[in-house]
Amino acid sequence: MALPAPPETEVLIVAECWAAEADAEAIVHRAIETAASMVEADTGDAELAVMLTDDAGIRTLNRNWRGQDKPTNVLSFPALQPTGPRSAGDAPRMLGDIAIAYETARREADDEQRPFEHHLSHLAVHGFLHLIGYDHQTDAEADAMENLEREILDQLGIPDPYADRDGVS
Repeated sequence: MALPAPPETEVLIVAECWAAEADAEAIVHRAIETAASMVEADTGDAELAVMLTDDAGIRTLNRNWRGQDKPTNVLSFPALQPTGPRSAGDAPRMLGDIAIAYETARREADDEQRPFEHHLSHLAVHGFLHLIGYDHQTDAEADAMENLEREILDQLGIPDPYADRDGVS
């Protein structure tokens, strides 16, 4: 059985602080490709964009789109999906956009004493799962999403990021 095709992923580095992480783009690609191979979602004809930004950039997005005037680690913006049938000549289906803030992600990784690449992988997986319909608004949704994140991260060789927590996301 062939693995499902990963979505076409464009990584845009829009903040100079990411220069400190030379492998960031490759880490994001690997995380999303692994996640796409482990979920029951057709992502082969789809694309998404990941913006690696800073706290100021993500704070603006968070304020404008969620009404929260503060930086956060990751934001996902799922695209509306077409309802009609697809044709061979159609452009790829857009899954949406993910934004990840360097300073917040770096601070969290340092605070949790986790390698930055592990935390970045987790944020990319988390953002991707939001794009394909997962959420954590209820305890049941949070449990399902966290369990899937654990499985994907395990496949990437990354320890359970929730092991030292009470299961709250």
